Parts: sequence; structure tokens; C-alpha cells
Amino acid sequence: MANKKELRIGMIGTGLMARTHSNGYNRIRDFFPELEYRPVLKTVCSRTEEKVKAFAEQWGYDSYETDWRKVIDRDDIDAVDICTPNDMHAEIAIAAAEAGKMVLCEKPLARSVAEAQPMVDAIEKAGVPNTVFYNYRRIPAVTLIKQIIDSGKLGKIFHYRANFLQDWTINPELPQGGEALWRLDVDAAGSGVTGDLLAHCIDGAMWLNGAIKDVSAVTETFVKERVHQGTGQKQKVGIDDACIFHCHFENGSLGLFEATRYARGHKALYTLEINGEHASLRWDLHNMNYVEMFDHADEPVTRGWKKVLITDSDQPYMDRWWIPGTSIGYEHSFVHQVADFLKSLEDGVPCEPTFKNAMMTQKVCEAVINSANSKSWQDTGL
Repeated sequence: MANKKELRIGMIGTGLMARTHSNGYNRIRDFFPELEYRPVLKTVCSRTEEKVKAFAEQWGYDSYETDWRKVIDRDDIDAVDICTPNDMHAEIAIAAAEAGKMVLCEKPLARSVAEAQPMVDAIEKAGVPNTVFYNYRRIPAVTLIKQIIDSGKLGKIFHYRANFLQDWTINPELPQGGEALWRLDVDAAGSGVTGDLLAHCIDGAMWLNGAIKDVSAVTETFVKERVHQGTGQKQKVGIDDACIFHCHFENGSLGLFEATRYARGHKALYTLEINGEHASLRWDLHNMNYVEMFDHADEPVTRGWKKVLITDSDQPYMDRWWIPGTSIGYEHSFVHQVADFLKSLEDGVPCEPTFKNAMMTQKVCEAVINSANSKSWQDTGL
């Protein structure tokens, strides 16, 4: 490994996404050994020293910090990875870019378009490599769907639909704010299911089917007040618990999207389907290693939906893993994104979605919220 170029990582945050990203960095040397760059876990940062020290020891970081500014100031950090609540993304990303660091950031880019634009500007001005972790693009089945669509096999596209269903916030006694529940606090998150769940659906939809032109949305907050862990006081809930919207794509197709945290029995049901002139495709996160396909060109006597297992070495990313018939999981999508980012450094090309790409999703999310609030159609500006 002596001839490898080191990419020295400074991780900001110690939550779920920090774990998935750290695992991604740690698996590169085992499964993508040919890459020129090798991630080195230099430091991780969180405000609570006891917690960040334990995280550093568990995941193999050389050191830890309790102030993110110190991470950016360090000469031994090449790339800053932002895995904080959404309200911290902008300040950290801008400071890191201005310091000449590469920037990797969890989704969504920010809480609003106004907050995201200076981030994009700072990245563009600094000219630093960057990416945003919309990891579902890197699930092999979804990547294969992209390849099939791009081949033209579906013909003219008529419909795209997606949903993301969860049930973890139904309990009205669940507090908002704080370390584990910042997603329920509008000041920290910016929005509810729109920025957290629909952002994934929107990014995937525009990657697969092109730009979304306009939207018409409905949102609902089912529990109006919750105790805030920061103050101990009951206060108004500002996030959306559920959102439904429909839209026009630039290619003339129609879109239908739904996200909720109030669908009892669903923990993370993300599904997508695309209907074309000649064929249709669909995918389900609960069966993430399968692509379902209907091809009208099949012989009538055998025409029907087919379920294709994505484990063969000629399918996206699968040559890196095990043998045909054996599956991979959620965590592998982050390994793939890290690998793609490292390969982009070799090739000198952007690793999508970049901050600029992710701004497109931010604009659609904001149009969705504005549409729901105004009860009117909203242009996305794309």
C-alpha cells in the first residue's frame, strides 16, 4: 500500500451517517484495491468528548476533536466529511471549501435554497472535489435501472412514481430536537419527510428521468405539539409528517410521490416505478437486490413481469463482492459512493451528485413545501 496516495479524512459527526461513511472508507482497501487513493481516517469530531473518543476507537480514527473548526484548520486533513444535522451543513462546507479542503456532505444539501446557494458558490469558487451522499444511486439494482433507461429500451417515458414510507414518529409522546431526534425539529432539519425522505426519491427520479419542471403538493403535520428536548417545554411542531405531490418532468412524463412517517408497519419502504412506451421497471428497497421488468417485446405467451436477481459479476458493482446468487446490503451503497469519489479524483471528473447537482433536488424540495403552503402549483426553476 506504500505507493497509494493518502486521502486524509476529517469526519464531522458521530451519528448513523458517520457510521455508514466510516464503514465505506474502511472497506475500500479490501474491495477496491486498485484505486490510486486510499482513505486514511485521521480525525473525527463531535461536541461530546466521551462519545467522540469511543467513536474514534471503534472505527479506527487516529484522533478526535470537539470543535469542527479545528478539523478544518489541520494541515493533515485533505477531505472534510459532513455528517451533522442539516443546520450545520452550510457553515462547515463553506469554511472547508475556503480552506481548500475537499468536501463530502450528507443529504439534503441544506435546509433551504437560500442556505444552499452560498455552499455551491463556495465549492465552485474553490474548485475543490465534492459530492453529496445520495447513496441509493449506488445500489446495484438502481444503477442497472439507470443503464436500462439510458439504453432507450423503455422508449418514451409516461410515468414515474415513488414513495418512502416509515412509521417511527407515530407516538405523540416522542419529543423533538436533541441528539437523536433533530429530524423532528424544523430549526435543525429545515423540513420533515420532504428533506429527509422525498429528497432521496427526487434525486433518484431526476437522475433516472430528468428534470422536474413544476409541482403540486399537500403536506400534513399529524402531531401539532411535542416537548423539545433542548428546553423541556412543549412547542409547535414545524416539520411535515407526510407529503404527497405530483409533477411534470421536462421529458413530458408525469410524476407521483409520497412520503410519510405515519404508515404503520413500514420501516423504510422506498419504491420506484417507471413506465415507458415499450417497457416498465420497478424496484423496492425491501427487496433491494432485485429489478422487476415488464418488456412488451416478449412473446405474448410468456409476457409478464419478471424479477431479476442482481448478483452477477457483469451487473453494476457486483464484480467486487461475492459469488452469483449471494446478496449485498444497504451499507454497500456507501462503499460504492466512496469508491466512485476516489475514482473521480484519479480521472479528474466530478463525482455526482455534486453540490451543484444536489441544488437541483433542493429546489424541488423547496417548491414542494411552497406549493403545500400556498395550495398552488410551483415552478422548480430547473
